[in-house]
Amino acid sequence: MARIQRGQKLRHFYIYFVLFLLFLPIFILVAFSFNESKLNVVFTGFTFSWYARLFANPDLLEAFKNTILIAVISTTVSTILGTISAVGLKKFHFRGQALVDKLIYIPIVIPEIVLGIALLSVFTLANLELSFWTVLLAHISFSVPFVVTSVRSTLYALPKNTEEAAEDLGASRWQTFWRVTLPLIMPGIVSGALLAFTLSLDDVVISYFAAGPGTNTLPLYIYSNIKTGISPDVNALTSLMLIITIIILTTSAHFQSKRIASRSRA
Repeated sequence: MARIQRGQKLRHFYIYFVLFLLFLPIFILVAFSFNESKLNVVFTGFTFSWYARLFANPDLLEAFKNTILIAVISTTVSTILGTISAVGLKKFHFRGQALVDKLIYIPIVIPEIVLGIALLSVFTLANLELSFWTVLLAHISFSVPFVVTSVRSTLYALPKNTEEAAEDLGASRWQTFWRVTLPLIMPGIVSGALLAFTLSLDDVVISYFAAGPGTNTLPLYIYSNIKTGISPDVNALTSLMLIITIIILTTSAHFQSKRIASRSRA
């Protein structure tokens, strides 16, 4: 019994130690957002001035705005295209489908630098000037396969007789998809959308090849300032993003627990 308790304590210690190592860089980032010194080396004093200076930095705010716009638009478009593609590949069979199934995974498994160079070559051949729109197209192109993969895994997990039962009861194909299939695959769609949004939000390599001289995103802005030193107002912005993320996750978990509790009472 004592050996079992000792083993449980060691497991708990290991879990908390790993979590501590994972979250330590985030805690340091938040701490240095309140640092008086401009250098992220030594904590010299406590101040809120960097949060005020954040809104006086037009380049940083412009990069943040571009990042959010690209992430939201690319996630919306890639989620729609990915869901339609996943449903089509599941329901319709055609010659060469096995090849298409394999090609979908290529943007996922190849190195980002290879995909970035390939997209740059395509934009050059198409005589497209590198700008905000080429970055958006690049983000859509590498996000769609992740959505397709997520939605397809949910589709293949559905019972085969669910849609047939709806059609036997008089539902049309559109009604069956809208009222039966779509709600059942919604967890896969949401998972794919969140993955696409996250990948777009922190992409550096592909954005570097697709962005023009006048286009900047937050990851590119941070990357370009590494040699000269990251300003604490960047720490302030990322701390605010962290707080917003925590609020969204906490609110979502609260409503989900209330929904589960109401269902259990019913």
